[in-house]
Amino acid sequence: MGFSFLNFFSSDIGIDLGTANTLIYVKGRGIVVNEPSIIALEENSDKVIAVGDEARQMLGRTHQDIVTIRPLKDGVIADFEANEIMIREFIKKANINRMMLGKIVVCVPSGITEVEKRAVRDSAERAGGREAHLVAEAMASAIGVGLDIQEPIGNMIVDIGGGTAEIAVISLNGIVHHTSIRVGGDEMNQAIIHYFKKNYNLLIGEKSAENLKCDIGSAAPLEEELVTEVKGRDLVDGIPKTIEVTSEQIRSALNDSIMTIVDAIKLSLERTPPELASDILDRGIILTGGGALLMNLDVRIREETSMPIHVAEDPLTCVARGCGTILDNLDRFEKVLLKQRRSG
Repeated sequence: MGFSFLNFFSSDIGIDLGTANTLIYVKGRGIVVNEPSIIALEENSDKVIAVGDEARQMLGRTHQDIVTIRPLKDGVIADFEANEIMIREFIKKANINRMMLGKIVVCVPSGITEVEKRAVRDSAERAGGREAHLVAEAMASAIGVGLDIQEPIGNMIVDIGGGTAEIAVISLNGIVHHTSIRVGGDEMNQAIIHYFKKNYNLLIGEKSAENLKCDIGSAAPLEEELVTEVKGRDLVDGIPKTIEVTSEQIRSALNDSIMTIVDAIKLSLERTPPELASDILDRGIILTGGGALLMNLDVRIREETSMPIHVAEDPLTCVARGCGTILDNLDRFEKVLLKQRRSG
């Protein structure tokens, strides 16, 4: 009786634990948290100062007693302790009592190791979940987009996140071929920072680089090129400086990262069985994740691959929505959940 009572009142959640953003889906309520994967802690005591949006505002602006941490790097946990604290704080923001947590579905990159999978699962369980399931991000994206993954039809998903780009061909509830490359939004930000350092002796912050990428960054020429200003520190004389930059310059900075993603897509297409490749030619490639919002990325990939390219509706939330669908239909999606064997 006690067990069924807990089941009745427990909250099942899905977590898109991303390098850049974390989204939490609560069964029956939808997406209730969508914030940056950043936490600010007191240096000596690990007391939580801020998490999510508030912590992002502090990035690069803290004094010596406060440290801002991004617990995930390249799609996997880099700081286990900070990650557990961050998950707990986000669960609080979702207005869920940890004692009433039920099942947790967590999305992970396809290419992570068994050790990394175990780390994610342990973090979810220590956050209070009674039962933790892992699902590949590309699979969750496909489900979130609304594809019928159970059919014997080939679908290609390209999920470009903050730390990784996941490319997967899906058919019959499984991933036929996948490529996971550690290139995403963070790599693009670093490319912009490096571009200004190399060409203008100007040091800009990560937040400024991200703003440039989002505001005027593009993967292919725009109908009308854009211009904006960027502020940074002159590396020669050490004083703050403002320069004018164009979308063409940012496109040049991003080119290597974009070509790495394009080459990975081409390689995946080469390794796709011919019957499924013909399905993809008919149905096109679907872009999801925050990287899909880069201006004209679909145009560039279309030019490079000669394939139809579709940007998903609200690409940032595809994975979280897929988590929600899985939570609502756990029996139906049993085969797509990644079972993790515990060693020992």
